[in-house]
Amino acid sequence: MEKAFAKAEELADTVKEYVNNRIAAAKLNVAEKSSAVIANLAATLAVAGVLMLFILFSSIALAFCLGAWIGATWAGFLIVGGLYLLIGIIIWTARVKIIQLPVMNSILKQLFGDEDEEN
Repeated sequence: MEKAFAKAEELADTVKEYVNNRIAAAKLNVAEKSSAVIANLAATLAVAGVLMLFILFSSIALAFCLGAWIGATWAGFLIVGGLYLLIGIIIWTARVKIIQLPVMNSILKQLFGDEDEEN
């Protein structure tokens, strides 16, 4: 009878160890995937910041160039502003297709894409 209790106790310890190992593996998996998403987000924000500066300075240069060509600096800035308004309207109307779905797919691919390789 004592042998049966010892075996049951040993089995319970093994099950506890297994469950603890599975929990630790799940925590590591979550940490790995979340850190990959955060790293990708940080890299994307850095590139977006540099692109925004490029667009800003290019827009100012284009506005001054158009203003000199037309003869009124304010008109160059107005034309560039109108172009950005048009681009903003186009992006707003197509935001789900060109922004939301690709971002969601990218994040889901990062979070769940590696599971196919593991199994």
